[in-house]
Amino acid sequence: MTKTKDFSYWKKRFWISYCVVLIFIALLFTAISYGLLGFMPSFEELENPKSNLASEVISSDQELLGKYYIENRSNSHYSDLSPNLLNALIATEDSRFYSHSGVDTKAVFRVFWGLITGDNKGGGSTITQQLAKNLFPRKPDRTFFETVFIKLKEWVVATKLERNYTKKEILAMYFNTVDFGSLSFGVKSAAKTYFNKSPDSLNVEEAALLVGILKAPSWYNPVRNPERAIKRREVVLHQMMKHDFLTQEQYDSLRVIPLDMRHYQLEDHTSGLATYFREYLRKILYASKPDKDDYEDAQDYHYDSIQWATNPLFGWINKNPKPDGSKYDIYKDGLKFYSTINSKMQQYAEEAVSEHLKNELQPAFFKHWKGVKDAPFDSRLGKPVIDKIMTDAMHRTDRYRLLKKAGLSNDEIRENFNKPTPMRVFTWRGNRDTIMSPWDSIRYYKYFLQSGLMSMEPQTGFVRAYVGGIDYTNFQYDHVMQGRRQVGSTFKPFVYTVAMQEGEYSPCSKVPNVQQSVELYDGSTWAPQNSDHDREGEW
Repeated sequence: MTKTKDFSYWKKRFWISYCVVLIFIALLFTAISYGLLGFMPSFEELENPKSNLASEVISSDQELLGKYYIENRSNSHYSDLSPNLLNALIATEDSRFYSHSGVDTKAVFRVFWGLITGDNKGGGSTITQQLAKNLFPRKPDRTFFETVFIKLKEWVVATKLERNYTKKEILAMYFNTVDFGSLSFGVKSAAKTYFNKSPDSLNVEEAALLVGILKAPSWYNPVRNPERAIKRREVVLHQMMKHDFLTQEQYDSLRVIPLDMRHYQLEDHTSGLATYFREYLRKILYASKPDKDDYEDAQDYHYDSIQWATNPLFGWINKNPKPDGSKYDIYKDGLKFYSTINSKMQQYAEEAVSEHLKNELQPAFFKHWKGVKDAPFDSRLGKPVIDKIMTDAMHRTDRYRLLKKAGLSNDEIRENFNKPTPMRVFTWRGNRDTIMSPWDSIRYYKYFLQSGLMSMEPQTGFVRAYVGGIDYTNFQYDHVMQGRRQVGSTFKPFVYTVAMQEGEYSPCSKVPNVQQSVELYDGSTWAPQNSDHDREGEW
């Protein structure tokens, strides 16, 4: 009788404790869900998660010219993803992805059992939980209890994500939020950076490499740490075989394929096509309404005023606020700018400028000044003029501005500029590490000839190619928009053509070689003259 009483007593206690625990867990998750225990994303935030998206400049033939970004991230849709990517991710991170609702209870119990026994067999986070962590990052310097609560919050967010999105959408969102290293956020940027491909064209070994990188982007970087990257890729391929995405034969052949990083290139504002054009575009997008007091040159003010009134892109950021009244940010808002630049013509134009200077003009220029005193300046200028040219160039350098800001005197700055310093300088055979004084580096760069090229389609006025200089990384002066030079004799065919169209002259007509005067719009007179002042005969 006593035993029966004891059993009933403990049975009652057990069920009361069980119910109390369930109620506590239910209340805990309810409180977390309603944000009573800290921040929880709202329904609107889950529907429209915020992330920094790169803005893209696209050519007329739909090729990507370059980006503006804080995080190099461009979104991809599920249909843009290679099946190899999806298989590699699911096999490596969450093999039961399609059978759970955000939280994998089997994986959770496995983790708890591993903590008790010390037999750790991997984490318990699902792809959806990792997505929750990516969308709403954890704060640093957390205590143990804060970490526990954050984990519980991620469970709640994961279940809400599963309720609001399809599995396909979750996979696409995950690939858009993860960091692949090398300034690449999202798989679209990563595929471009590492393989110069779109995500839908990645083969099995490339997809396995990218998924492997996710565990630790710097540690498994295939450029800096190729051995680790290969081993990690092998782990991903093995997981794909284990979960029947690959056969044994496929795994054996794929695991021995060497890394191919020939197409690896960091995407930044100094890389890609039309770098000078993209910088010009950025400037006019952020242009303010011209204020005459800000201009020293009346012609500049007149030009910018016309641009503001007639060019829809001039000052676009200031003219077109968001619906909430704030301004667009090309580095965060994922805008797309469709240009008239033709990518093939742009490529040919950049190659033409490079080839003409590298192989013809620059070697001839170096040869001309070899062994000449004061080169590359004409000694007839005189030492004061040459020194002024060099000093003005020094004043335009970042080094000078930093030293001046630090409070150094002009003499101290000049002394600093004459100290040999390790630096990386431009050459036509690629940038080279060397040691020279900053003062000598200024003279070194004065040796390089510069050029600009702009090609416009006469029928439409569309600019098809825009080359502002020889190398944007080292020479950021835009010789198309900033450089002002007289057109010289290149303008003669246009003038002669108009004259012949009016019937006044023929190709064989001769005119007296006398000076002409033209009254300008401001009342002044312009009287051009020959460089040699020769005024005899007829031409």
